[in-house]
Amino acid sequence: MSSPAVPLSRATPINWARFVEIVESHERFLLTSHIRPDCDALGSELGMAGVLESLDKQVLIVNGQPTPPNLQFIDPDRRIKALGVDVQAKDLEEVEVLMVLDTGAWAQLGPMADIVKSTRARKILLDHHVDADELGAELFKNTRAEATGRLVAEAAAQLRVPLTPEIARPLFAAVATDTGWFRFGSTTGDTLRLAGQLMDAGADPVAIYADLYERDSLARLQLRGRILSRTKNELNGRLVYTAALKEDFTATGALASDTEDVINLTLAIAGTEVAVIFVEQASGGFKLSFRSRVPHVNCNELARQFGGGGHKAAAGAFINEPFEAAQSKVLDAVRKAMR
Repeated sequence: MSSPAVPLSRATPINWARFVEIVESHERFLLTSHIRPDCDALGSELGMAGVLESLDKQVLIVNGQPTPPNLQFIDPDRRIKALGVDVQAKDLEEVEVLMVLDTGAWAQLGPMADIVKSTRARKILLDHHVDADELGAELFKNTRAEATGRLVAEAAAQLRVPLTPEIARPLFAAVATDTGWFRFGSTTGDTLRLAGQLMDAGADPVAIYADLYERDSLARLQLRGRILSRTKNELNGRLVYTAALKEDFTATGALASDTEDVINLTLAIAGTEVAVIFVEQASGGFKLSFRSRVPHVNCNELARQFGGGGHKAAAGAFINEPFEAAQSKVLDAVRKAMR
């Protein structure tokens, strides 16, 4: 079914004419995104696959890690493959265009980084994050967009592809989750207008919300309890931080992906301006997540101090230090930023 033109996100800098030219002149596409994929990564890949296939293009979706179990609902046909698990590097040699979505960082590509480095295919990047490494790709970025899923919806409009249920459902999940279900400051009137168009095209917010937030395992619930019980605050309650340790995963049987969105629960504490979570990795070190409610604390700048990046209000990084040392270094940086 046809739908009204998708409103362009604020002051879009994307050269859509060039994007359309690349798509129309190639047939075989490989889509990839970041490790520890979230709904914006997965939804953008699936939405873009639907757009390209509507134009009779051949499409593969391959990530560096498998889709987390709690997000597999977004891909009922199991379109998204994992490199080294479902497909091998030799299976990707014939693609003409490699499209990276929702990241521009080598470290976030995981095993797919080697494919991006070695491919003979044209490389393009569709993203809304501030920072990007030099991937040798043609950039199609808008850092003011609330989600990469929004950019895929804009791409569909520019390519004159009607929104179908198969395109709309994953894109709604992408936009809804990257805006905290439309609670974050990145939400605009255009965000809600886009959500309405995606609903009109077949996205079911009730079903998507239930799949995301009302299908928790007991292990996931118990893990959250342990993380929240470890929560501390300081600076008169303005700074809140907590951690998920290896012992928590062992005790509950939860997965690393079960920490998704826990940090946002700490923002519910009255008076919180900045929140930080340390998630211990099985291979060592800690994944860091930062959230800020105040304009003078830039999470992207904080994350960049530890080799990461993201957005002003939300960003992530990694630190390879023992827990006490990691906590000391990171919290010192946060306290300095909050002065």
